[in-house]
Amino acid sequence: MAEAKKIDLKSDIKFMKGVGPKRAASLQKLGISTIGDLASYYPRAYEDRSCVTAIGDLTPDDENSIYTAIGVIVNIKEKLFGRNRSILMATISDGTGYLQVNWFNQRFLKKSLVIGKRILVYGKIGYAYGGRGMLAVTRLISFEQLEPGEAIPQQGILPVYQATESINQRYIRRLTENLLESGIEIEEIIPESIRKKYNLMPRRSAVCSIHYPKNNDELAKARDSLAFEELYIIQCGLLLLKKDSQQEVDGIRHLMSGSLVKSVVNSLPFSLTEDQANVWHDIERDMERNIPMRRLLEGDVGSGKTVIALLALVKTVENGYQGAFMAPTEILARQHFAKFTEMLKDKKIRVGLLVGSLTAKNRRETLERIAGHELDIVIGTHAVIQENVRFDRLGLAVTDEQHRFGISQRAALDKKGEHAPDVLVMTATPIPRTMTLTVYGDLDVSRIEHLPPGRQPIRTFVRENDRRQLIYEFVKKEIEAGRQAYVVCPLIEESEASDENRCHVPSAEEVYAELSQGIFRNIPIGLVHGRLKKDEKQQVMDDFYADKLKLLVATTVIEVGVDVPNASIMVIENADRFGLAQLHQLRGRIGRGPYSSYCILVAGSKSPLSRERLEVLRDTSSGFEVAEADLRLRGAGQFFGTMQHGAGDLKIVNVMKDTDILLRARQAAIETMADEKTLESIRPYLTDKYKDRFSQINDA
Repeated sequence: MAEAKKIDLKSDIKFMKGVGPKRAASLQKLGISTIGDLASYYPRAYEDRSCVTAIGDLTPDDENSIYTAIGVIVNIKEKLFGRNRSILMATISDGTGYLQVNWFNQRFLKKSLVIGKRILVYGKIGYAYGGRGMLAVTRLISFEQLEPGEAIPQQGILPVYQATESINQRYIRRLTENLLESGIEIEEIIPESIRKKYNLMPRRSAVCSIHYPKNNDELAKARDSLAFEELYIIQCGLLLLKKDSQQEVDGIRHLMSGSLVKSVVNSLPFSLTEDQANVWHDIERDMERNIPMRRLLEGDVGSGKTVIALLALVKTVENGYQGAFMAPTEILARQHFAKFTEMLKDKKIRVGLLVGSLTAKNRRETLERIAGHELDIVIGTHAVIQENVRFDRLGLAVTDEQHRFGISQRAALDKKGEHAPDVLVMTATPIPRTMTLTVYGDLDVSRIEHLPPGRQPIRTFVRENDRRQLIYEFVKKEIEAGRQAYVVCPLIEESEASDENRCHVPSAEEVYAELSQGIFRNIPIGLVHGRLKKDEKQQVMDDFYADKLKLLVATTVIEVGVDVPNASIMVIENADRFGLAQLHQLRGRIGRGPYSSYCILVAGSKSPLSRERLEVLRDTSSGFEVAEADLRLRGAGQFFGTMQHGAGDLKIVNVMKDTDILLRARQAAIETMADEKTLESIRPYLTDKYKDRFSQINDA
């Protein structure tokens, strides 16, 4: 291999030999803008071309039925069906047998596939559908057309990259091969002491081996080393953020809980569960330290997180400070305001509401009362963090359903006090245990894992669309027995589905019209969705709270926080159009009173995967188990798309399988934070890599 030479990994990819401006534009669509992006454009799979198998020797549907085969194209057919859907089918032969190769929705290939040309295919071998025993590539991993007289391409283990019509496998392989053979110098990121202790490959060796491994053992070691590097960098970044945020600011040291906190605890209509008591102890301990609390409270729907937040707010008030509670919606903010006001009415604690729909006069008066410390606890939406909101002494900031706020918004709330207030963030969106460190590594984490006694179990059913009449007859009986019900729809207005396997998807407006004019025509029924004006939406919700409406047709605006103990039944139309975590959140709106509760998931699709997803909800009530299943079924990419940390950083980590690597990387990051010399060696890289996110967090 050529002598390593210094190439700036930040150099624009267009300057690399064989690229140029036009190709660079196509590469950018794959996320490759620089030389470094190309080096870290890791393969999505590998071909083992150490052996080309004759078509007559292929064994279909066995455990090792992934093969490399070469044949001449003898015919090409195309089938069109549905809207813009097609299958391109080529039959190839090598003289020992015939093999069908299928491309779905890739009509552009029709121009390049030529009868009489040789083609190399790599994939899983099975039987062709309706082919009367003919073999087919049932999962095509990659393919390559060969020119007349061209020798069989590269042998051994070859990378398979995510490619496009204009950027094919052969081209990406040529680029990565040229880059690595040029002897490019790839600097180490992980400190040498960490690399040796955890037995990691040198970075350059790992990058070379991940693209072109000599054998499977070398590939496994390279992959583990690069996965460790990804997780180590994220963990160091998060821990450094935590270290800097706690050391560079003065916190508030609260005194031990006194008579006011104890009186609120004693006035609760229930005793704290063991989980709640443990979490409360964590928060008390944090608040009594002189560094700012940065704690995440995870708890399933209905687990009692709000009560813990209330106690923390009372604690800061008892110490002479003010507390802020930020909710994701005005509906939820008003609900918390009513609940807190009722629970604290005898405690001489002044609770205020700050939301966008206040009149100009009421808003001005509320702002004056906040600034003058005439309000002890302020509950609101994002209005709480606007620039013109001034607290006299902010001691604690609580954000509910924090994944709905950006980091910079949370930081803005954090900056409202003269001294950095304690911060408690809460979420009922369950996060798989294996993921918590990666997603929330800058926060201390507490969990409420068990529901309080008295919460009714929710019986969940999966039903086909043809059972809707029977479903709504059951709902009517529940309403006639004194209960209330939700019907949740994925769409607001009428819309036609493009999937041929789906029937028409009824919208909230259509379902409301159908039910209010049909089986529920003599029953008070309401409609609420995100396009209603705030006062209209609030009026509908108020009427449902007050039991003036017996059935509420809604979209996901009711997903978070709506608490109507009398509501015991929920029907979710086209439930397969929602994510599992979202379905679990919606289901949590019922079962909050003393009545038997039922959630009916109406399937709009007959696909086996959709059915499997819905059956997860049917079979478990644990939000954490639901989240694990959601991650398994959807994959890490979609899961991380909603997260605030690490979303664009995990190029090689498998979040379901790399738990051991994550724990080792976390430990290595903790060791790095404790060693000033090691920390300083990696700090410049972290500052450069995370500068945008760090500035949003620290300077918002």
